[in-house]
Amino acid sequence: MSQIITPTIIPTIKQDLAWSKLLDDSTYFIFFGGGAGGGKSWLLCEWLMTNCYKYPNSKWYLGRNELKRLMMSTYVTFRKVCKYHGIPQSDWKLNGALNYIEFFNGSRIDLLDIAYKPSDPDFERFGSLEYTGGGIDEAGEVKEKAKEVLQTRTGRHMNKEYNLLPKNFYTFNPNKKWLYRVYKMWRAGELPEDSAFIQSLYSDNPHTAKEYGEMLSKLKNKATKERLMNGNWEYDDDKSALFEFDSILDLFTNKAVDSEEKYLSGDVSRKGRDIMPLFLWKGLKCYKIVVIPDDVRRSTKTSAEFIMALAKKEGIRFSRMILDEDGVGGGVVDNIAGCKGFINGSSPVLSSADEIKKQNDEYFENYGNLKTQCYFKLAEYTEKGMIEICVNGDEEIKQTIIDELGIIKQKDLDKDEKKIYLVSKIDMKESLGRSPDFADALMMRMYFEVKEVLDQASDFIITL
Repeated sequence: MSQIITPTIIPTIKQDLAWSKLLDDSTYFIFFGGGAGGGKSWLLCEWLMTNCYKYPNSKWYLGRNELKRLMMSTYVTFRKVCKYHGIPQSDWKLNGALNYIEFFNGSRIDLLDIAYKPSDPDFERFGSLEYTGGGIDEAGEVKEKAKEVLQTRTGRHMNKEYNLLPKNFYTFNPNKKWLYRVYKMWRAGELPEDSAFIQSLYSDNPHTAKEYGEMLSKLKNKATKERLMNGNWEYDDDKSALFEFDSILDLFTNKAVDSEEKYLSGDVSRKGRDIMPLFLWKGLKCYKIVVIPDDVRRSTKTSAEFIMALAKKEGIRFSRMILDEDGVGGGVVDNIAGCKGFINGSSPVLSSADEIKKQNDEYFENYGNLKTQCYFKLAEYTEKGMIEICVNGDEEIKQTIIDELGIIKQKDLDKDEKKIYLVSKIDMKESLGRSPDFADALMMRMYFEVKEVLDQASDFIITL
């Protein structure tokens, strides 16, 4: 029988913080990482290996989005951890056919491929599994649904016998998917008491700080460097993202061209939704943002009355107001004579030139709907520094706008699609935990720009 090894753990300062949460009797979910080289995969493997020694016949999961990458990366780290701690190969073995690691004392680590599969959208393939606990390496790559299903499978194997909480451990690099929501809760001090978030960067790991620092400093892509080297969640190196982070920040310091032409754009919604923002404009300068009070939102009539009173006070013509007309918004628009209604899925506005190209089956910016067209126009104006937004010291609204514009992306960028679309509202909500209402209200202002520019182009063609 193999001699029982008691690994001697010498953690970094950040790893020590994580260990305190992994061993306490109150934390169920531990999020560890935030950059490259912080020792996150090492800690995950070290924790699982230690558990397997300490708790005979326990059962754990180790998952990643693709089994191939798990075997080529995370499993390699597991082997290094075992070698570092002097764990003999005779104490454990890999079952390559069924994808699990089994220890001599009956403990086991299942190696899971947790990629999304259209044939299994609810991850029912994990529904009958039972685990003591487990972890996901590079959790930002996986669907939140997969993480949630695996959480329900922990606490079902030997937990009572060992008096163990069902711990779920997640490593990650910054991205704009569901983990971004966890990061924002941590940043705001709103993380649930049963969860812990420990940010660990390359500089927090003295074992590899020098080599990782040299490697990361050579990255040419600014967004990638900010994310992996500095742990900056706001930068996004996704090529499908419409807005660059620096350009978003410039919105609050730009100086738009002076204009006395006033507009109002807003996203109206049912009572119970978090927010109902209205943007007030002088040309391309948003000089005021008003959030409709909760008590006003009790009906479409009171919402319409509030908006009309605001417009009259600010001297905004009803014909230069545009409000979301989808769903309950239609009722508000119907109560305001002359107000434009914005329907997200309606056809884009085409110039005469584009109409001709369309008839001749020639290339043109073929947007799938009006919403996509207006978001692309907003991205264009943002990149050119033409838009100015005044938040009048409201940092919460400023951060909300930054967060929402950061998750607006083009769908299927790498596919040769004839029409251009944005990613679905469901995907956006997965990142934010809510609908991007401020970004949508901002985007609707572009309707007047799109229509005016295309009308001028049409007039030019007719004149010729």
